[in-house]
Amino acid sequence: MAAHEPSPSGGVRIAVTAAPITPLDVLCATGTSYFGAPPVPYVPGVQGVGALPDGTPVWFATDAGMRPGDGSMAQYCHVPPADIVELPPGADPALVAALGLSAVAAWQSLTSCGDLRTGEQVLVLGGGGIVGQAAIQIARLLGARRVVAACRSSQARSRAAALGADAVVPLLDDDTVPGLAARLRPALDGPLDLVLDPLFGVPAAAALQVLRPGGRLVNLGGSAAPTAPFDSATLRSGSLRILGYTNNSLTKPERAETMRTIAAHAAAGRLSVSYEAVPLSDAPTAWQAQSTGSASSRLVLLPR
Repeated sequence: MAAHEPSPSGGVRIAVTAAPITPLDVLCATGTSYFGAPPVPYVPGVQGVGALPDGTPVWFATDAGMRPGDGSMAQYCHVPPADIVELPPGADPALVAALGLSAVAAWQSLTSCGDLRTGEQVLVLGGGGIVGQAAIQIARLLGARRVVAACRSSQARSRAAALGADAVVPLLDDDTVPGLAARLRPALDGPLDLVLDPLFGVPAAAALQVLRPGGRLVNLGGSAAPTAPFDSATLRSGSLRILGYTNNSLTKPERAETMRTIAAHAAAGRLSVSYEAVPLSDAPTAWQAQSTGSASSRLVLLPR
């Protein structure tokens, strides 16, 4: 990274070029995350992309909503040097912002947590979301022989197929575990080795039904339900492994290295997700769309 001087506040002054509105931002701002109610007032935004005073493009993370301090949804932000990652030439700021920590979670869930091996078959639940979109492509980059996605809306299913899913299975509002498992089986080609699960609930329980003996399910969210209806016999009979993942388990150097890898793939055209660029002046409307679940893709604020 190019040399830079800390600001009087102790952080490096960054001119923000793109700031995503993520589910974590809404959880933090509303006090419903496990960090509790944040000190107010504050500027939200747990991550963003911007430029150092010398013009170097960077991705950065903040503690906004988790600890005292302001975040990325502004024209300028002050960030500790350890939370700054220099971006490669040609990286699109809005795309890198849209990928951000969601792609970090997808990468680490498949690698350090899920131990994905070349030639394995992967099921991505919630394949139309940002984590799911990234996971479909990352599994391919890491050598998966087949990637199956499960998605709720027709738009999400089309998106997953366009990103390289070999098969796409619909998720229905009235799904039962046996019913969804029965739809998943024909989409698979041989043993299912690994499930990436940001949903939990019925989808996770159905995925366990179709995992091979010794297969792994990595859970990194509960957007479908906070609990899942699976039984002890399913786990024991298949010697299945259920693993939990959170980005909070990463060290800052680990997070930075993963973000550099993701940004390099994005700059090379190997990794992309759907997003909508929104001017900072329209932040209230965009925030409402994210908080009510009506946004159809990742919303990225462009302060300039």
